[in-house]
Amino acid sequence: MVIPFYVNFYFQLLKYMSFTKIFFLKFLKFGIVGASGMIVDFSLTYLFKEIVKIQKYVANAIGFTVAATTNYFLNRIWTFHDTTPEVTIQFIKFFIISLIGLGINTLILYILVNNYKKNFYLSKLFAIVVVMIWNFTINLMFTFKG
Repeated sequence: MVIPFYVNFYFQLLKYMSFTKIFFLKFLKFGIVGASGMIVDFSLTYLFKEIVKIQKYVANAIGFTVAATTNYFLNRIWTFHDTTPEVTIQFIKFFIISLIGLGINTLILYILVNNYKKNFYLSKLFAIVVVMIWNFTINLMFTFKG
């Protein structure tokens, strides 16, 4: 019998999200790293949007990309204590997941700002929280699964 993809994915998710003290500690560390990334992200987004006057979604992508790069190294060393020698492959996985997160982030931002006329930075904060959950879950399952 062939198990549908989404059922298999659900069981994989449950396997990796065993709600133990170690899981919560990793999530907390991931959140702390994410908070530092949020400072980098917001700072660069503000710099490029308000001072350099780059289009807001391009400024958002710059902030997000730099934050994702710093977050990779902090998560590799501190959150997941990963020593995998294939850093380049692991970084590419992390970055692809982050790019998907950027797509989710930008979509949420676009919908909230353009369709619902919400504040850009409050919308960005909401998008970051949603993407943090996405990034933690998928990186736990695929990037730092060791």
